[in-house]
Amino acid sequence: METKRFILFIALSFSILFAWQKWFAPKVPQQPAAIEAQSGNATPAATPNAAAAPADTGTLGAGNRIKVKTDMVVAEIDTMGADLRKLSLLKAGEFDDPKQPLVLLQDGPDHIYVAHTGLIHGNVPNLPTHNTLFTATQTGDVVLADGQDSVSVRLEAPAVGGVKVAKIYTFKRGSYLIDVKYEITNGSAAPLTTQAYYSLYRDGKPPKGPSSRFAGSAFTGPAVYTDEAKFHEVEFKALDKGDDSKIDYPKDGHDGWVAMLQHYFASAWLLSPNGGTNVCAKTACQFEVQATGNGYYKAGAIVTIPTVAPGATQTISVPLYAGPETTRTLQAAASGLDRVRDYGKLTIIAEPMFWALDKCFDLVHNWGWAIMLVTLLIKIAFYPLAAASYRSMAKMKKLAPRMQRLKEQHGEDRVKFQQATMELYKTEKVNPLGGCLPLLLQIPFFFAFYTVLRNTAEMRQAPWIFWIHDLSVADPYYVLPLLMAATMYLQTFLNPSTGDPMQDRMQKIMPLMFSFMFFALPAGLVLYQVTQSVLSMAQQWFITRQIGKADPVPAKA
Repeated sequence: METKRFILFIALSFSILFAWQKWFAPKVPQQPAAIEAQSGNATPAATPNAAAAPADTGTLGAGNRIKVKTDMVVAEIDTMGADLRKLSLLKAGEFDDPKQPLVLLQDGPDHIYVAHTGLIHGNVPNLPTHNTLFTATQTGDVVLADGQDSVSVRLEAPAVGGVKVAKIYTFKRGSYLIDVKYEITNGSAAPLTTQAYYSLYRDGKPPKGPSSRFAGSAFTGPAVYTDEAKFHEVEFKALDKGDDSKIDYPKDGHDGWVAMLQHYFASAWLLSPNGGTNVCAKTACQFEVQATGNGYYKAGAIVTIPTVAPGATQTISVPLYAGPETTRTLQAAASGLDRVRDYGKLTIIAEPMFWALDKCFDLVHNWGWAIMLVTLLIKIAFYPLAAASYRSMAKMKKLAPRMQRLKEQHGEDRVKFQQATMELYKTEKVNPLGGCLPLLLQIPFFFAFYTVLRNTAEMRQAPWIFWIHDLSVADPYYVLPLLMAATMYLQTFLNPSTGDPMQDRMQKIMPLMFSFMFFALPAGLVLYQVTQSVLSMAQQWFITRQIGKADPVPAKA
């Protein structure tokens, strides 16, 4: 009986999984047509906001490159627009080659994903944009030397109308935060009013990662957050429709951030960073998320710069976070930035589960052992319900011989057999559905854990023991799925017989068939399922044995 319920649980779980993947999970965007990169200025186009930033058309101009290397990243800045064109993360490996640093930002030829900024023309025309050629004040590579806490790169634009503009990048030791500062000197005779735009620009190609449908399709695309409006993801396909007014995200705010997300990694302009200046505090910043055509997309913010008096210099700094979606790093960077690791509808369960997982990791310093420890804690928490369930199943097992005799007595008369069976249940005070509740309660925890393991960057390339070098991908040798199949099969021997030899055989075969569905799931999730199956089997054996000694059911005719 328990096996039938477990099979029902598994079937229901995967039905919900497939439905969730089909209707609720973010879809992988279509790949845009390849566009040949070429130099040149883009034609300005109007945005939905009051100010207008230069349009992005898929063309990126080229100047000279400045390479910056720290203990965390290798960056390349192009003098055309002083753009951040390439960023490699030294502490994260590529999906298909973990020994190679993961390239997060790049400018082709197969993929475009860059961060660029510029000034919007105020009362002085032709202020520098991402299409303006800057000049670097230093030559050669810039390296963070031993003993240094940070390094900076200064780039200067040609003076326009007496206005000089410099853009300074600052990279810090042990940090994925890159400070981007504008230094504006007004050499004209009139006060200068202008705005700055900060954009993340990319094509719609999905990042490298597991292709299995069981592994899920994590969200790729823009996101906007403000303390008032909270977190909003915007799908590429929604932007392709072109009607920005119908897309749900905050169009302005006095704090927050704007980001581009992909599986396990994010880049975000932080308008109100922790420990930094909130550039939206006095004048609300404007957010713009849009498709720019030809399969390219932009997520950015427009910031009003305080008026620069004649002869004065004004600076404005907005940091860029570009790195993994690790919880503590995100929480330290800005309010709400940890929401990029979105758990969706299961957040209320998934966040406490990750918190427990994180605390267990602090104890054992291994995510695999932490998964097993959390599984044990879940079993302990559900023990009272499980005990009640197993007591019900134990009584059902003791009633199996009497049910078999009732079946023989009533022959093919199913109605009388069912009536006699229900009377037996009533006399012996047995609830045939008493074993279902714990299984039903496990469903949201199963999917919450699935979501945690799928979206938590800490699991990426995290080893357990022996051949398991990455808990976020499937077991390469399928050992864990086979162990899970074995435990499921052994557990069938602890369950009550149905009285039908054919059904009993099917009960033993079906768990093996369903176990194949786990072959493509992350090793961490299968490890959780193996652990909970072993604990459930031990728990069921112990409780059934105790009931057999203390509460025998007489075998009445």
